[in-house]
Amino acid sequence: MLPECQLLGTLGCHLCDYAEAVLMPFVESGLLVELLDIAEEPGLMERYALLIPVLRRTDTGAELHWPFEASQVAALLR
Repeated sequence: MLPECQLLGTLGCHLCDYAEAVLMPFVESGLLVELLDIAEEPGLMERYALLIPVLRRTDTGAELHWPFEASQVAALLR
């Protein structure tokens, strides 16, 4: 079973669009990804403004910062 994840980004972020494309095959295989807009939470904006997109596991808090590839996502999910 795949862990749930969050993708931290914001509207208009072209890198976030690329990250979503990398994640799409995983989503099609059952990965649940919650999209979090860092602009809506000051704490997230302060911490991640220059790092987005960031994929974060909700169970362990492990993070994968952009740029990432499918093989890195697979390793994070193991």
